[in-house]
Amino acid sequence: MPTEIRIYFEGHKRLTPGFHAFLSEIRDRAIQKRCKFHLVASKSGDEACHDFGVALKSHPSAWNILLRDSEGPLNNQRSLALCAEMGWSKSCAGSIFWMVEMMESWFHADKDKLAEFYGAGFKATALRRNLKVEEIPKNDLESGLRAATRSSLKGDYYENKTAHGAALMERIRPQHVREAAPNCAKLFDAVLKRLA
Repeated sequence: MPTEIRIYFEGHKRLTPGFHAFLSEIRDRAIQKRCKFHLVASKSGDEACHDFGVALKSHPSAWNILLRDSEGPLNNQRSLALCAEMGWSKSCAGSIFWMVEMMESWFHADKDKLAEFYGAGFKATALRRNLKVEEIPKNDLESGLRAATRSSLKGDYYENKTAHGAALMERIRPQHVREAAPNCAKLFDAVLKRLA
């Protein structure tokens, strides 16, 4: 069992409270098992990779985890390919997890919370109906979210991305996301298993 878990995620530091809320089951289990838990925000995928790589050397006794957008369809070899590209050991592939194709796909898994957050003017019909949110292409995720929120009380998601992203991460229900996004479920299952 790890004594420390450090998750390096792609996203602005203002998203940290949202990720803390979303990953609360993992955080609470870690605390229960006397395992330190840290979330580290990295603005871009490249920065998250850099920070993760540094952590492998600066925090060798921790379980360092990388969580980033896939930016496109995900294949089974993507984590190994990233390890080769970055010069990391192949064993690091088991510590790399993906938001497919991007964090916003997780919002699509809980449309009720989106509607609740955006209120009047939110157009749920603009979002793809695919229940398997990881199959929705990035362009469709972006255009759907923009169209759904543009006329809402809170305004266009992409004009308020950091603030809205943080608020939505705090509200969406992890169980809904895990059911609709296998790679999100993989993250929860892997970490909770190690903390059993």
